[in-house]
Amino acid sequence: VSTQSTGCAIVVNFEVEATILGEAGDPMLGENKQSQKTIKIKNLTSNTDIRKLSEVIVEKCNLIHPSKVPELEQLLYYLQTRKVTVNAESVDQEMDKIRQAAMQFDDIDEIQEKADLNELESYVDLLYDDMKTKIKGTSLILQLSRNPDNLAELIDNEMVLGALSRVLREDWKKSIDLCTNIIYIFFCFSSFSDFHAILLQYKIGSSCLQIIENELKRFDHWTEELEKKKKHALAEKTEEAQRQYMKSEKKFQIVIHKQEQLLRVAVYLLLNVAEDTQIEIKMTQKKIIELLHSMLERKSLELLILVMSFLKRLSIYKENKDIIKGLKVIEKLNKMLPHDSDILVSLILRLTLNLSFDKDIRTAIIKCGMLPKIVNYVKQDAHRVFALCILYHISVDDKCKAIFSYTDIVPIIIHILQENEEGQLDMELMALCVNITQNPKIAAHFAQNLRLLLRQSLKNKDSLMLKMIRNILVHDVTDKKMILGSLNEIVSVVKDCPHEEITVELLGVLAELNLPEIDFLQLVTDYNLVPWISRNLAPANKVADDIVLETVRFVGNIVRNEACAQLFANAGLPSTLIELITAKQEDDEIVLQILYVFYQMIFHKCTREQLIKESQAPAYLIDLMHDKNTEVRKMCDTTLDIISEYDADWATKIQYEKFKWHNSQWLEMVTQGNDPEVDSYDDDYLPREMMMSGDSTADLLYQHDHDGPGYPGGGGEFGHPGYPGDMNTGYPPSYMLEQDYGEQDVYGEYLDRGGRISPDDLYPSQAAYQRQAYDMTNLDNFSRTLDNWHQR
Repeated sequence: VSTQSTGCAIVVNFEVEATILGEAGDPMLGENKQSQKTIKIKNLTSNTDIRKLSEVIVEKCNLIHPSKVPELEQLLYYLQTRKVTVNAESVDQEMDKIRQAAMQFDDIDEIQEKADLNELESYVDLLYDDMKTKIKGTSLILQLSRNPDNLAELIDNEMVLGALSRVLREDWKKSIDLCTNIIYIFFCFSSFSDFHAILLQYKIGSSCLQIIENELKRFDHWTEELEKKKKHALAEKTEEAQRQYMKSEKKFQIVIHKQEQLLRVAVYLLLNVAEDTQIEIKMTQKKIIELLHSMLERKSLELLILVMSFLKRLSIYKENKDIIKGLKVIEKLNKMLPHDSDILVSLILRLTLNLSFDKDIRTAIIKCGMLPKIVNYVKQDAHRVFALCILYHISVDDKCKAIFSYTDIVPIIIHILQENEEGQLDMELMALCVNITQNPKIAAHFAQNLRLLLRQSLKNKDSLMLKMIRNILVHDVTDKKMILGSLNEIVSVVKDCPHEEITVELLGVLAELNLPEIDFLQLVTDYNLVPWISRNLAPANKVADDIVLETVRFVGNIVRNEACAQLFANAGLPSTLIELITAKQEDDEIVLQILYVFYQMIFHKCTREQLIKESQAPAYLIDLMHDKNTEVRKMCDTTLDIISEYDADWATKIQYEKFKWHNSQWLEMVTQGNDPEVDSYDDDYLPREMMMSGDSTADLLYQHDHDGPGYPGGGGEFGHPGYPGDMNTGYPPSYMLEQDYGEQDVYGEYLDRGGRISPDDLYPSQAAYQRQAYDMTNLDNFSRTLDNWHQR
């Protein structure tokens, strides 16, 4: 006795022994045959009494001995707790059930006469008579076609196929029964791929598309006429008018029933033939998607199942997806949910999943109110995977994450987690959780169950759940203290865990624990973390970049404690970080986090001097001050401002570097001016802004809000109105270039008061200005320029 690998069933393996006895009763010939019996278990839920169920199975199946009851109970318990997975084989089995359910033509008008294959020619002759006789002939041929054993002989009879295709082309508008019979005959052939070429030869697919289009127009016309009769009956308010309307409605329902039967078999035939991609493309060009869209409003379950199956197949191609999006199919799908048919619901979710790769369709799902309905299907095991995949696609958009807070997704997920504490959870579920916990409101709801999440993640070594916890801790949630009880366990697992992804996420969790209640010094000392951290950060050890990054973030959290910062500084951490920043200079994130560690260590007096005097950290900060990454620049500027406040030497160097960067354009022109072949203010060497019409060169170089000496009045050698004109050189002093940039730094961003740059701050005296200017430009004529300027 065993369980079925995919379904909910018990498999009984047994051996049948057949023996032929002689006249005297002695066995003369024997044969053994291995057999198998499958016992399907229906409605097996968590509330099912396993003991009673096993007793019932043993009682009804005489192949299972009563001694097998304990073993059978274990198998049933396994089936009860087993997680249902969706694979290609189970999907194919479900699609077979869908097709069988969709093709139940029990109500086709059949004659009492039984068809005989030997009379096939006489049946063909009936196709040349009146309409009633044609219907009889097609019904008899249909009986033969339903038997797969007859298809090979029928397909070889060109007379039969030619007659049927001719009658279909000529008379399909005259009788819906005749049309249904003939299409059903060809549908029997379409069930086998080998016969598809014959169907295409007789253009059966084109005929089906034409018939479907015409029937849909008839439906619209009948519906319009019935609506007119209804309005007339309501206006007349007489018994005769009401009786006529009721009669018309009854007739309408009969005709619609037959029409839906015709549409069902025609759509199914096209679905079979569309296995060929080229044929599918031709169908798309002939508006098959628009026709299927029109049939979504029909009430027939079997027809809707087939239409959904067809649309799902077509939706895997981008071109078809765009057509479906333009038809606003999502709004019609939303109206169908919820539905009593699990098969139809499954197809709706699968179609929606295919379409949800498009951002506009994800937005449409939210706008039409379909999201809460999809969330509810997460509760059902049969639809959970597809519903979670759709929700995951929606959660990818940052603007959509907050929408989940208005659904029941959080309590549903918590319930699933509580039911599956022992087993591994679906990846789709955890991926969804990782995304939506980036929203503060949703993270606050999950934070109430932090103990459950952490216990389960550590027990099952679930990296995705740890990532989810990490996202929760990023936010300022009030329940963050719940994790303090597991802090020692987290650190212990981090040091000894062989799985890289687990280590990365646990380090990320520790990096987010910025609670004042945590004694990091004791934690670092008890678990001897300094050597372990140093090994992770040493470039020579070639540790994975993700672990390195999270380790640096963890250190950035630890060194906020002054005693811990002193401990790491004494262990040579700044030197290790300098080596690391050199090795990982292309990784902006690692560089930024290292700078944050320096920023934190600068705040502590015990490590500030050591970092400034005994390491190369300030030099690297200056080097990164003009990095292309905005966040790196901001962190450098902030840290350098703090260094400037506590060290005068470094303050001068920092101001010097900022000055060079701020005046780099002018300094470049000064350097060019030393070449005697280059005219000082030749337009070829000026930026485009300085050659704008209506503005002189000096207008752009010297923009002032206040009046200085010599400004009013005549022009000078610079060509500026009112500028004194006895300067010996054509180069303006540099402080004139930045005097009125106000409080903006080199990137055009406003600095705080501590980081404000002005000429007075840079060069408070003429002597200092002269010395610094000479050092910066190393030009012989710079001092002379400066003296002449101050004399004026």
